Amino acid sequence: MTASVQRIDDHIAVSGDMTLETASDLLASGVSTLADGDAVFDLAAVTDVDSSGLAVLFGWQRAAQAQGKTLRIENPPYNLISLAEVYGVTEILPIS
Repeated sequence: MTASVQRIDDHIAVSGDMTLETASDLLASGVSTLADGDAVFDLAAVTDVDSSGLAVLFGWQRAAQAQGKTLRIENPPYNLISLAEVYGVTEILPIS
């Protein structure tokens, strides 16, 4: 399973799976990409998400706050929203 994070203009495009197998790499890649500009993550190309994906989002959120930035998540897949609802964290995730 593969996943990638890359800056494209004014947002950070995430693709592939956000699962246990890819979480560490996604977290590290996302945090390093944050240093280059805005903290807008576009998840339109994410194919699968498990609870590890939520942990990655919270890691990105902490990193963005540490840099004085506001994280925003765009185009979240349905299963991410569903997991956030199950865990009761929908209100604290910056999903648009």
